[in-house]
Amino acid sequence: MSTPDNLKYTKDHEWVRIDGEIAIIGITDHAQNELGDITYVELPAVGKKVEANGELAVIESVKAASDILAPIAGTVSEVNNALDDEPEEVNDSPYENGWICKLTDIDASEVDGLMSAADYEAFIK
Repeated sequence: MSTPDNLKYTKDHEWVRIDGEIAIIGITDHAQNELGDITYVELPAVGKKVEANGELAVIESVKAASDILAPIAGTVSEVNNALDDEPEEVNDSPYENGWICKLTDIDASEVDGLMSAADYEAFIK
């Protein structure tokens, strides 16, 4: 399993990458591995305002349905519509093609409270 150093992580197994004024959100390689084959992703509505740790999306697999929580607060500005037809991208490429959504109106300082890759790896052991 991989844990890229350029991301921040939550205890609920989401990741966030800050790209300027945008936060890109997804679930970790560990999470997708635990869930098994992803069969459906209920994406949030563009324009939805979310609070940190609030429900962002729902992901379903052959094993379970799980809430995806927002690592930081913001407004959904874009969703990964490719997941409608290919939810397995979350399994195949959790950090690249399998991202869930992008947030704007973020406070990048909220990211400072999240785990580094090393902290996350220690957490999941």
